[in-house]
Amino acid sequence: MVNYGYKRHYRVKHGENEFALGHNHINGIENFWGLCKVRLAKFRGVHRHTFYLHIKECEFRYNYRNQNLYLTLLKNFRNHPLKLS
Repeated sequence: MVNYGYKRHYRVKHGENEFALGHNHINGIENFWGLCKVRLAKFRGVHRHTFYLHIKECEFRYNYRNQNLYLTLLKNFRNHPLKLS
């Protein structure tokens, strides 16, 4: 996990009926995967070469779920325009 930018990684021991330990819990990842499953189910399968892109889209939608996605995308495109050559 350290290789992916996590400085500390804590375990929640489900086998010992532990589902939260202070601020450490699994609700965030369960919510994210729930969103992914619902979003990807409508495609009825995705090609393995594009799966990563679908997950990245789900990540973007999850991270900005409380904002207007249209305005967020416009702002990103304005701040980081595509360079066509």
